[in-house]
Amino acid sequence: MGESGLEEVRLVDPEIAEAITGEEKRLQENIELIASENLVSRAVLQAQGSVLTNKYAEGYPGARYYGGCCNVDRAEELARSRAEQLFQAEHANVQPHAGATANLAVYLAFLRPGDRILGMSLAHGGHLTHGSPASITGRYFKAYSYEVDRTSGLLDMEEIRRKALRVRPRLIIAGASAYPRRIDFEAFRDIAREAGAILMVDIAHIAGLVVTGLHPNPVPYADVVTTTTHKTLRGPRGGLILCRRRYARKIDQAVFPGLQGGPLMHVIAAKAVSFKEAQRPEFAAYQNRILQNMEALVEALLEHGFDLVTGGSDTHLLLVDLRSKKITGLEAEQLLGKVGITANKNAIPFDPRGPRVTSGLRLGTPAVTTRGMGPDQLRIIADLISEALHCRGDEGTLGRVKQRVGELCRDFPITRFASSAKIG
Repeated sequence: MGESGLEEVRLVDPEIAEAITGEEKRLQENIELIASENLVSRAVLQAQGSVLTNKYAEGYPGARYYGGCCNVDRAEELARSRAEQLFQAEHANVQPHAGATANLAVYLAFLRPGDRILGMSLAHGGHLTHGSPASITGRYFKAYSYEVDRTSGLLDMEEIRRKALRVRPRLIIAGASAYPRRIDFEAFRDIAREAGAILMVDIAHIAGLVVTGLHPNPVPYADVVTTTTHKTLRGPRGGLILCRRRYARKIDQAVFPGLQGGPLMHVIAAKAVSFKEAQRPEFAAYQNRILQNMEALVEALLEHGFDLVTGGSDTHLLLVDLRSKKITGLEAEQLLGKVGITANKNAIPFDPRGPRVTSGLRLGTPAVTTRGMGPDQLRIIADLISEALHCRGDEGTLGRVKQRVGELCRDFPITRFASSAKIG
């Protein structure tokens, strides 16, 4: 990280150079609590900014439609084999440009338009691509959704089973983008078998926890697993599909030529780098610190009287129910942004407000943990969040909160943890 390497950009396009340096400044001067964001190492950045961006490589290693692919073949094979090792999977496809693309490839591989799918409701923590009517997945397929229990906020596996047997979907999707608890993949496997459905598990958020054994691995239970390579996995923005060997050809054909043309070879190389980083013992320690920091954040927020969906978290993220604080998710997001804390508004289960406003706030610990912050700092951050929201009309107090945020950021500069040997 830092401004080195921008000399040519400044010369050719000073406006883009300004945008890049502005983002570096924002990252340095703000506390990043968006659960789906992280800070990659310098090695990942260098791989993604490499000459591999120049190579067109439609197809797969050993079966390309262009010549001159010997080096990108090697990069893709390294990424694929490392992904298989990390997740203990029989086959990996590292070409999806994004998590959404990975999910669409699975639908293309196994479904026909109009087939029934069953996924977690977007309003209860699922993802757009799990059947939301706003997504192609809810338009091209007959989508049904399961919800969390109204009282506990937890997934009710028996209720999900009853719904699956009633709907008889072709595909069941497990996984979430805003659910703070562990998911019972074995129970989902049993439900899918009983319903005669294919089981797809989306672990975009928890992949880093999975590969280090801090969350159950769905690979032994699912027919196919999708994930992003950023978030807790701390790689470049992109997607990944893992499947049983018998589905390898079907999945590969769905990705290319089914959905994509030439793969982004520079991104695949960056994925390979991040997978190698994830094989290190330090990465497991980093993931454990993510959970320790979340535990500290949960405890401190509860002490400040915040209501948390499900009462806490087993993962890297939590959901705050702001209704008792008489503030909307949108207002809280904007207010925290004003004092230098970046978070995102988020619907809570059975939210009385719409998705543009919401009654909740989603918070995550991956990025601050990468930056080197620990439980002491997360307790301070909880104090600052509480102070900002409770004194939202007091400009003097908000000014002091912003000053304290700035001090924390200076104590833990993002450049200090950019080296692969030190990060997290």
